[in-house]
Amino acid sequence: MTRIIAGFAGSLTLRVPRSGTRPTSDRVREAIFSALEARDAIEGARVLDLYAGSGALGLEAASRGATDVVLVERAKPAADVCRANADALLKAMRGHSAPHVRVVVRAVAAYLEGAPGGVDIAFIDPPYDLAESALARDLELLAPLLAPDAVVMVERSSRSPEPQWPEGIAAERRRDYGETTLWWASTAQPALPSQPE
Repeated sequence: MTRIIAGFAGSLTLRVPRSGTRPTSDRVREAIFSALEARDAIEGARVLDLYAGSGALGLEAASRGATDVVLVERAKPAADVCRANADALLKAMRGHSAPHVRVVVRAVAAYLEGAPGGVDIAFIDPPYDLAESALARDLELLAPLLAPDAVVMVERSSRSPEPQWPEGIAAERRRDYGETTLWWASTAQPALPSQPE
């Protein structure tokens, strides 16, 4: 069973697509959101949930104070589940200001090619069998869309290599949870030109 862990929709049960997705476990999501809250990164954030599946990561962010969440999912059955979950989340608001949640039925790379910038948090949780070259392309397309202090979280199999980080995204750390590895990165600040002495 997948559920929203905390925030205004805490304990809301989410639907999960019947096949083709691998929901992030509650334990791993708890770790993700503890880390984000420690950075004070969620409140008011613009969030991208790529390869959204059930939408659990993006909707958890919405429940905890993100104001704009885009769930990108190519498979129509999973996108339909995302929509149902987003509707259930918005019904659970109980007086909270409504986050803007949008479901986009497109391949991730196709969406990123025309997406607006200003992204504060990007969750990338592709199928474990996604080619490393495809993930590298997604990251390359994502980099120019990121806000100055953005956080990027990539979830992969613990047997997968480190993602190929493009210019503009700097790796921070790796965390392992059994078969799952979380790679954390952030917007790379351009190096200041050296001053002549």
